[in-house]
Amino acid sequence: MPTTHLRRVAHRQAVFGAPARPEAGRGRAVSGVVLDASPHLLVLGEGGAEGTEVRIAMSGDTAIWHGGRGGPAALRPGRPVVVRRTDGGRADRVWVGIGRVCGTILACGRDGVEVDMGPHRGRAHVVIPPSALGPVLVRHPRLEPGYLIDVICVGSPGGPQAVRPGTSQPGYRAADLAAPAAVAPVPEVLRGTATWFGGVEGEWRDGASYPAVDPEGDAGGCAGAPSGCVPMPYLSLGSEVAVRNECGGRSARVPVIECGCTAARFCDRCVDCEASPRGRIVELTPAAFAALGGDLAAGCLNATVRPEAKEGPW
Repeated sequence: MPTTHLRRVAHRQAVFGAPARPEAGRGRAVSGVVLDASPHLLVLGEGGAEGTEVRIAMSGDTAIWHGGRGGPAALRPGRPVVVRRTDGGRADRVWVGIGRVCGTILACGRDGVEVDMGPHRGRAHVVIPPSALGPVLVRHPRLEPGYLIDVICVGSPGGPQAVRPGTSQPGYRAADLAAPAAVAPVPEVLRGTATWFGGVEGEWRDGASYPAVDPEGDAGGCAGAPSGCVPMPYLSLGSEVAVRNECGGRSARVPVIECGCTAARFCDRCVDCEASPRGRIVELTPAAFAALGGDLAAGCLNATVRPEAKEGPW
């Protein structure tokens, strides 16, 4: 995590105090690497193989995802996983080797596409096998340079392999997104889509990527980042946002750890329970997304976001 981000967090806590985090979010999900597994117990290295050892009870009701419906055999030592726990601490759902490739298509080949995921995430080559090509083309008909792509992946020896589309492809080129009107009011509470980000190697941080990080000074924003399709207040790295899952009701406060300039290019909706307003208003790390009740394989949830995590009713 960048040193500047840690300084901002420490400064905010010194001035305002460390905020209490709602029980509904933090601690309900964990990401790590499998150290050992049996039908009744999963042992993880939280935050990676060298992380703190965490032991989580398993049962026959635990759902395991590994490119689709999986089983205990997918829990091989060394594989990255995200685990959502029940209120009693048992493993409710486990996602094995799940990742996401989201950004602008740079080139297309026979076996997949090259994707620019933004200045913080670099480029990725995602393989699209024949079994996934049909579903991907249904929701991403323009696999051409300049268009956006968002696919849920699973790790493979050849890199990320697409399993299913993470969203429907916007009908415009990435560079053609219209900015909101200059006179559009900025709401105190944002309503739209929350997604998640992270690669199959694991995303161990707890936090959020916010589409409107201020690019001026040392706030941490991306130079030349699009303004998105909805008006949003500027924040800096180290700020906090309160995120609520409008379908499940769970909420949590999370720190802004990255500029979400890629998310700003997507003017889409989530239909987790009903159609959300257009626009991606936050991206969460996998564990934070799962803790709020989100299904990583589905890719999104209907959300409200309060910048700076102000107190008060939603």
